[in-house]
Amino acid sequence: MSNFNGKIATVLVTDAGRGSAIAVIRSLGRKKYRVIAADADAKSIGFRSRYAHEQLVYPAPEAKPQEFCDCLLETVKAEGVDLIIPVTDWAGQPLARARCSFSEITRLALPEDTMLKVVTDKDKTWQLAKELGVPVPETYVVDTAKEALEVSERLGWPLVLKPQSSRKLRESNRIDSFKVTYAADADDLNQQMQALEGRCSVLLQRYCPGVGHGVELLMSEGKPLAAFQHKRLREIPITGGPSAYRESVRLEPDLYDYSLRLLQALRWTGLAMVEFKVGAAGPMLMEINGRIWGSIPLAVRSGIDFPSLLAELYLNGPAMIEPQLQSNYKIGVRCRDLQRDLMWITNVLMQRRKYKFLEIPSRKRAVLAILGLFNPRRKFDLLTLNDPLPGLAELPRIVKKFRSKMQDE
Repeated sequence: MSNFNGKIATVLVTDAGRGSAIAVIRSLGRKKYRVIAADADAKSIGFRSRYAHEQLVYPAPEAKPQEFCDCLLETVKAEGVDLIIPVTDWAGQPLARARCSFSEITRLALPEDTMLKVVTDKDKTWQLAKELGVPVPETYVVDTAKEALEVSERLGWPLVLKPQSSRKLRESNRIDSFKVTYAADADDLNQQMQALEGRCSVLLQRYCPGVGHGVELLMSEGKPLAAFQHKRLREIPITGGPSAYRESVRLEPDLYDYSLRLLQALRWTGLAMVEFKVGAAGPMLMEINGRIWGSIPLAVRSGIDFPSLLAELYLNGPAMIEPQLQSNYKIGVRCRDLQRDLMWITNVLMQRRKYKFLEIPSRKRAVLAILGLFNPRRKFDLLTLNDPLPGLAELPRIVKKFRSKMQDE
């Protein structure tokens, strides 16, 4: 499986310090690929993995995207890299812009630009979903505080403000980053919108309570090759965000069908996670994540080895992959991002919430979460017996971060 053109394939994985990247490094290393772990941080914990055969420190792509691409291009030529797997948008957007420079000498595990333009632009995602009959929250696109205030009464409170793009690579070679925020009333909305005016358009939506579900797929030109679903048990921030603790569940037919409609319409190739919020009003599309998602360690632990399947797809083609589409993975596996889970526990114990109008779990749930840390049946993204160093290296960093937060407060 690790062979390409009659030799052991070399794969470069960016953002090596992230839990998702470490899952990729481990997966490829177990399949006998030669793995180059790459990061902007010279002390990246991904460099500690036993499966990282080489290490590369590159310029930070968010600050120096051109220098980042130049560094990777030099490495590809010097090391004979067969495939680059960008793990984050920080790495993916500059590489997408420089795609032509890489196309003749290596392969990029990146969907085509026409596909990326839809999934990185939330308004285009929403328009596609409505055309395909995929349920979405009522949404208005606004550019100014005045426009937002005019449509706010049609939606009701609280409101969610979703920047049209989470990250945008400017022509000036600067990457801007935007976050989802919430507004409880008109004054709050006015303040939030003024901070975004002139920087990006905003999707204004009514807040949809419910449980987060992710349908994760490997596709080849719109054809599904592998599928997995997880349910979010805890998120950080508590209002909704990356999962801190999640569980593998069976593919739910409606969510799977909606996900396929979207990715088939795009003729998607590569990995993607289609995220839904499931509440009293039924499922609602939240976004399409067109890159490697943070909870991918859960899929790998459950038996869907997305990273090695991705490498196989780009190096040897879809015919080499036996489809895995029938919930043929372990159900009920739970896995946590330790740092985020500890943040969730701390916030709930202190009943700390940024938005007072949103419910917060009880302290009893936080105590049960603490006890769950010692349950051997529950898994960690990074802490593993057969590759312990990245997980152990994470622990002092978590302590340092919590100490810094306590000092700031």
